[in-house]
Order: sequence, then structure tokens, then C-alpha cells
Amino acid sequence: MEIILIRHTTPDIEKGICYGQSDIDVTSNFLEESLPILKELKNINYDAVYTSPLIRCKKLAKKINTNVIIDDRIKELNFGDWELHPWSEVAKEDLNHWMENFVYEKTKNGESYIELHKRVTTFFEEIIQLSYNRIIVVTHAGVMRSLWAYWNSIPLEKSFDLKIEYGAILKIDTELDS
Repeated sequence: MEIILIRHTTPDIEKGICYGQSDIDVTSNFLEESLPILKELKNINYDAVYTSPLIRCKKLAKKINTNVIIDDRIKELNFGDWELHPWSEVAKEDLNHWMENFVYEKTKNGESYIELHKRVTTFFEEIIQLSYNRIIVVTHAGVMRSLWAYWNSIPLEKSFDLKIEYGAILKIDTELDS
């Protein structure tokens, strides 16, 4: 099976704001930003489109196909009390503590990256058991990094070395050895 992972387009929020699972819409450039993605997918046959329930993903998924499957497990990291606050306002000691061990450390009232990874890999393992040839998954950078790390046996600590721009497309072929 081929899994085509697509990151949502640019969210309509100021740079420097932590937004994780906050339901942020996309910018007014959405149609323009979606064109290269749609062009890339134009001649590709796929069996299903899965999406995060957050509007920034659903909007793109429904542009790809009006019939989408929404799955909560492919939401972005929950940053808890940091959501919708500028990163610059997060107490330096809290931010530094989290950054030193972000894989296992939770933000206050949020989740750790390993918790995101567990829900994402549960989704992934379930999906690859289905009789699909190719699926599209519209999701978030954290989810994409987590799946990429899982499939390619990369330690989660190193997964942020993978740069993922808005609208980026990654492909995973489950038929190939990782």
C-alpha cells in the first residue's frame, strides 16, 4: 500500500503562536496553495482520503475528495495550556524543560510526543491492515514526522530533522522494506 501524507496549507494565525490542536482555519491564499497539491494528485488513483478533524486539514481533504474519513488520531500534538499563546510568553524554564525531553515530556494539560506517536502508529497499523492500494492522509507536521520516523526506524528525537513545509507531500510505500 502507498500512503500519501499531505500537510495542511498555511493556517490563518500569526507566526510565533502555539496552535497544536486549536481549530485554526487556513489563510485566504488557500485556493492558490492547494493548486500544486491538487495537480500532483490529479492522475493518481486512491481508495480513500483520511483527514484530521481540524478545519485546516478538512478543508484541503474535501478539496481533494468530498468523501473523506475523519480520524481524531491524526490530530496535531496537544500543547495544552500553551495553545493559542505566543511561544515567547511560555515561561523559559517550562519551554526549556519541555524542549530538552519533548519526546516524553508533556506540556501542562497537553500531551507528549510519545503519546502523539502512540495514537498515530495505532492509526497507521490499523490502516495498513485494510485492503487499500493507495490512500491519502491530510494531517499535520507532527503526525507526518511521527509516521516517517516509525516507518523508517528513525528515533523520535531525530524526527524534527525532517523539514515539512505547509502543503508538503510525503509518500510511504508499505510494500518496500523500511
